[in-house]
Amino acid sequence: MRKIITHICSVIVLLTLVGLQQGFAQKIFAVNYASQADVKVFVANYASQADLKVFKVSYASQAGRNDGRWFFVDYASQADVKVFFVNYASQADVVIHYVNYASQAGWNNTSKRRFFD
Repeated sequence: MRKIITHICSVIVLLTLVGLQQGFAQKIFAVNYASQADVKVFVANYASQADLKVFKVSYASQAGRNDGRWFFVDYASQADVKVFFVNYASQADVVIHYVNYASQAGWNNTSKRRFFD
């Protein structure tokens, strides 16, 4: 009987952790004006120039927790972070580079991580 209770408790803890992980997805909305943004972003041509390497995921459930896997939402109210894309790196809070694989996503400059927390 004790083993069954222990197993049930383990399953409950596991389900809670999975639910929390999905609740913290990095959902992004691109705004039209800098004044509406939480973060100003510049897209670099090379990964070595970027603070963050970003992989665009197809579904919100695939998005990460501040690890570079972004899901773009349709409405600002759905977003965790609102970004404005600037024309020059000097205008940006964070420089990003889009990568082709989820495994390539991540921070090059962890000091900028605070912008997406």
